[in-house]
Amino acid sequence: MTSEVVENELEFYSKAEKYWKDVPATVDGMLGGYGHISSIDINSSRKFLQRFLRDGPNRTGTTRALDCGAGIGRITKRLLLPLFKTVDMVDVTEDFLTKAKSYLGEEGRRVRNYFCCGLQDFSPEPNSYDVIWIQWVIGHLTDNHLSDFLKRCRAGLRPNGIVVIKDNMAQEGVIMDDVDSSVCRDLDVVHKIIRRAGLHLLAEERQENFPDEIYHVYTFAMR
Repeated sequence: MTSEVVENELEFYSKAEKYWKDVPATVDGMLGGYGHISSIDINSSRKFLQRFLRDGPNRTGTTRALDCGAGIGRITKRLLLPLFKTVDMVDVTEDFLTKAKSYLGEEGRRVRNYFCCGLQDFSPEPNSYDVIWIQWVIGHLTDNHLSDFLKRCRAGLRPNGIVVIKDNMAQEGVIMDDVDSSVCRDLDVVHKIIRRAGLHLLAEERQENFPDEIYHVYTFAMR
């Protein structure tokens, strides 16, 4: 649990904020030097997401999505804007959201809101989103804050909406990364936090074709 590895909560958040302020506002910066995996990532995410957007009585809508930990809008641009009428973005680093406005190009006109805020302090507007996408950012929240944030996400969903987490998974336990002030949890810990938030797991998938030297990456859909 993060309580075992995070000694000072305030410091944990402020160090992460400081780290991201110095990261270049580029795709490579967003992916920690692994910009070349972006297309593999996006293509897998699209395939995963589309199974919920297909026709059927419980089909997830395509009106509005929220990109959490959005950075310069890599996921907004390539995954969410092609599938949803409008998108909102939230990120703690103001420079990234500023850069997003040029990076997204013409299609960026369909981004309604740019929220500059840490997820521990962010509340999605209730009953507003068909999909809330949370990628490579849960490690910047303590267990309690992550569970609380997921509860607020649940309240932010429209009927048949889903919350999606895509993130690194540790082999065992919780591992602290002092460089960017984040944690990496194992599958068991993440499952417990999802349950604690009152969410029900609909699908889980391990990302394929990523470099061997990085953590395993899993995608979860829940509501």
